[in-house]
Amino acid sequence: MAAVKLGIRRKIALILGLFLLAFFLVIVKLGIVQIIQGEELQARADDWRTRDVSVDAARGTIYDRNGGKLAISITADSVAVRPSEIKALPEEEQEIEADKTARTLANILDLDYQTVYDKVTSDQSYVYIARKIDFELAEQIREADLTGVELEEETQRYYPKGTLAAHILGGAGVDNQGLSGIEYELEDLLVGEDGRIVGEYDANDNPIPQAEYEYISPQDGYDVYLTIDENIQYFCERELANLMESEFPPKNAGIIIMDPNTGEILAMAVANTYDPNNYTDYDSSVVRNFLVNDSYEPGSTFKIITTAVALEEGTVSEDSSSFYCPGYAMVAGSRIGCWASTPHGTQTLAEAVQNSCNPAFVAIGQSIEAKEDGLFYKYINAFGFGQTTGIELNGESSGILQDEANVNQVEISTIAMGQGISVTPIQMITAVSAIANDGVLLKPTLVSKVMDGDTVVYEHQPEEVRLVVSAETAATVRELIVNVVTNGSGTQAAIEGYTIGGKTGTAQKASETGGYAPGKYVASFVGMVPADDPELVCLVVVDEPSGVYYGSQTAAPIFHSVMSDTLRYLGIDPEVDANDGIEDGEDNLSETVPSVVNLSVADAITNLQQAGFNVKLSGSGNTVTSQQPAAGVTAKSGSTVLLTAGDDSEENEGMVTVPDLRGKRFAEVANILSVLGLSLSAEGSGVAYSQSPDYGAVVPSGTTISVKFEDEDDSITVIAP
Repeated sequence: MAAVKLGIRRKIALILGLFLLAFFLVIVKLGIVQIIQGEELQARADDWRTRDVSVDAARGTIYDRNGGKLAISITADSVAVRPSEIKALPEEEQEIEADKTARTLANILDLDYQTVYDKVTSDQSYVYIARKIDFELAEQIREADLTGVELEEETQRYYPKGTLAAHILGGAGVDNQGLSGIEYELEDLLVGEDGRIVGEYDANDNPIPQAEYEYISPQDGYDVYLTIDENIQYFCERELANLMESEFPPKNAGIIIMDPNTGEILAMAVANTYDPNNYTDYDSSVVRNFLVNDSYEPGSTFKIITTAVALEEGTVSEDSSSFYCPGYAMVAGSRIGCWASTPHGTQTLAEAVQNSCNPAFVAIGQSIEAKEDGLFYKYINAFGFGQTTGIELNGESSGILQDEANVNQVEISTIAMGQGISVTPIQMITAVSAIANDGVLLKPTLVSKVMDGDTVVYEHQPEEVRLVVSAETAATVRELIVNVVTNGSGTQAAIEGYTIGGKTGTAQKASETGGYAPGKYVASFVGMVPADDPELVCLVVVDEPSGVYYGSQTAAPIFHSVMSDTLRYLGIDPEVDANDGIEDGEDNLSETVPSVVNLSVADAITNLQQAGFNVKLSGSGNTVTSQQPAAGVTAKSGSTVLLTAGDDSEENEGMVTVPDLRGKRFAEVANILSVLGLSLSAEGSGVAYSQSPDYGAVVPSGTTISVKFEDEDDSITVIAP
């Protein structure tokens, strides 16, 4: 009996010991969890329970130099789904709801059903279906009221001027990241810092009622003011568009206008343009800014540089140097021909520059190297060729210079004429601007200032790179190239009342297989005005012109048109005693552009045509929302004013809103419908009183509008504009 009791006691003691051991282990585990792992586990629990919802920072606005908005941030809805909300439904309803949700979203957003279904039924807590969709699509999704589907408000980039300055601005991606141009190069300034909303959610990913939420506000990006003027930019793009729509369009073309006293770029336009609002729809070759990214052989425009170097080093003189052109020059056994079919004979330096005589410039190039080996290359580098300018655009090329050690007399001779050296357009205008700026080379820039609200973060000051030639040499070169415009190949660049110094260029294009491509040229013109104290320098480059390919015939007239409007717009008065090379009596009238914003399309067209302007319209609305040039600008009579009307969205492309024609005379109606691309079917004469389709109707371009007219009072005289 005692043995039995002893056995029971031992079992009880064992059980008690095991219990105490288990209790001890629990205490130890609790200690580890509470003390050693406490912070980590608490953080993990908070992470499971809380969710961060990102709040987009607004990307900084990009303005032109006068405050015109070129790139802004707007809100757009993104579609996302929380699969857990569908999985929280009764099991028999989950498959039905998932199918309904996926099918509805796929139909509205034009997406693949299976792709959407996989996202709707995924194990992720929150997954995007589509980013930044159109307002109309977002409304359809709201009305569908789908389980687990949310519309998240995000910001996206919008370019209110459409294609204007596209190659400067670049574009931004779906996550508001800069992809090219200023958007890419100034990403750190523009991007800002996103904010957050921190909230608490249960195991089913549903918000916990009355839980605390923390809002961390976003920090918007800095605003950037560019040096470009949107009106001058429009002048350039208008002329390039006219060139591309001509009977013989080139492969591409571009224009740069610079203030030589500050290095500020007032305009930079490329003919083959794009709409940055639809950036990803375009091939990279269209988005590429050849004015910065590509090089070309400058041809005779480079003779400005050769002349400046020779004058600075004293190897030629304006007064005493003479050159003989028999139609060619022989250098080290190689024959270099002159472009002219008739030899120029004996010439002074001024005549050689005016005639752009190749044999004369062979002699000038040889005179530089005769003074000192490598001297010409020293100046070529000093003018900035063979190196990037540092302008605020991505992908800038340094051009192509032959290795100096391998350059012989023949190559020095061809470089002196502008062949055998490849430069970028931005390098070329920067170098010529040094001549305009008394020999001082400045760094070109597109950024005027950067603002954080009302605080100036950065403001551009002219950045001197180096003094390349003396002020006296620069002044002499400017005098010499005036003759090119008044009496030489640049006469079509002349503008009444202004003395212009400039140089044409026509160069063969290098072939990818070596040598030059037959029949392919680059035509150009670079000019400065007023020549004695330049305020503007403009370079026009035409890539592979068709038909006539000389710079004097293709590029110089574009310079004339662009600079005529620019000079009037900037209020740069004509010179009293200008050596413009234009005979008295030539027509050069100008008018002030009237304000037509917020007018009906019909009234706007009438007002502009009565003021002496042509009209080009984009958009399908019935009210003018913007105009280029802006109101108050002085422009050449007969030039084109670009109007944007209402909605210019992709789905309305090719559609036109019929204007209200009632009360307008026959000639007015005919003019308005012609500009809009609509046809007229008229009945009667006098004043319009009835039309079909009615005003406000949106019809395809080319539609015939039937208009009935009634006679006016006999005392009224009808005068067609």
